[in-house]
Amino acid sequence: MEATYALKGLQPLHAVTVDEVKAAEGGSITLCACIHKIKDMGSFSFVLLRTGSAVFQSVYEKAECPADLSGFSEGCYVRATGQVRKEPRAAHGVELRLQTLTLLSSPAESYPLHVSNRKLGCSLDTNLRHRTVALRNPAERLPFQISEGVCTAFRLFMLEQGFTEIHSPKITAMGAEGGANLFSLQYFGRDAYLSQSPQFYKQACVAFFDRVFEIGPVFRAEKHNSTRHLNEYVGLDFEMGYIDSMYDVMEMETAMLRYIMEYLKGHYAAQLTALGAELPIIGEIPAVTFRQALKILGYSGKKADLDPEDEVRLCEYMKEKRGSDFVFVTHFPSAKRPFYVMDDPENPKQAFSFDLLFRGLEITTGGQRIHDYAAQVEKLKRMNMDPEEFSTYLSIHRYGMPPHGGLGIGLERLVQKLLGLDNIRRASLFPRDVNHLEP
Repeated sequence: MEATYALKGLQPLHAVTVDEVKAAEGGSITLCACIHKIKDMGSFSFVLLRTGSAVFQSVYEKAECPADLSGFSEGCYVRATGQVRKEPRAAHGVELRLQTLTLLSSPAESYPLHVSNRKLGCSLDTNLRHRTVALRNPAERLPFQISEGVCTAFRLFMLEQGFTEIHSPKITAMGAEGGANLFSLQYFGRDAYLSQSPQFYKQACVAFFDRVFEIGPVFRAEKHNSTRHLNEYVGLDFEMGYIDSMYDVMEMETAMLRYIMEYLKGHYAAQLTALGAELPIIGEIPAVTFRQALKILGYSGKKADLDPEDEVRLCEYMKEKRGSDFVFVTHFPSAKRPFYVMDDPENPKQAFSFDLLFRGLEITTGGQRIHDYAAQVEKLKRMNMDPEEFSTYLSIHRYGMPPHGGLGIGLERLVQKLLGLDNIRRASLFPRDVNHLEP
């Protein structure tokens, strides 16, 4: 027998949407909200009601609403019932004529920021210091609605392509990338680290799921203090088996990005318009080898990687010559890529690895992985790394792996460039960098 639960007297278990308010025109509706601003107009007052997704204009007149408005202020949380009427001058084309206004809670102090202004008008440092207040400003929260859309579209696309969603450990015995950029911690008397990447686990999962993806946090203990770096960010990762080359991974990413842009266009048009964002049109993304990129950039000597300035210049070149906001750079020097990346057998000094640059910023690193046990052991030794220290990782190769590859995308970097934000911290809900551990 199925259990039934009575929800007598409870409010609807969902937030009221703009469409629901507009659909209630001519009738009344009840919503829970925060008072965003009160404008005293003399004989009546405008009360702007802020929900998690919108700000609604309501009109208070003492003769129509018995509540004493003097007991309410900006920052009060309320339950409001009002008659919905058409008002072209109001946001969303409708307003509420308040009938009841019930106080749910009130703040102990006034906001330290001008939350009800169209823009906060404060420095980024002040914004981050008062982050839980700053995000009450509708403009400040818009990038995170776009982040939601990107993650939703990424997940939908991956599932449609037969990928299985996984959730890998974030406390690990070793780093996927190695080096000094590891956050260490004590784990019951043992050394452990915060995960730099789900790399080892998503590779392992290819052996039994064929295709996997993950949306999760990534930790890098790098002492960068730039507009493009965070010490904790959200990674969009996937790994796929039975590939012929890294180009299969690049094609999958291209199709996925097209899907994301179409999804944002169809579901987040209002937010994109409010942000003044221009979504890229993605055709065939041009690809150049690392050596070709250096030639385009005018380098004649040896260079092991691309600098941030190089990425900007290369993207400007591709925008001018090919009309693309994106460019793949392939075949990076093997010495600058992780030990699990497959080298080109015809030229072992270059790897089957790629970056995807978008509007002057690297947002993706990916490539083909080594799947053969002997080849992986040999490369570890060649890179002066002890295979014994990677015995757990090598077990996936020892027991057999299909040819596979994958990539990781930095969510905040992608959103930063989609929206033209001046700093990656504006695309991070509560940024973690060398200066910020709170709030």
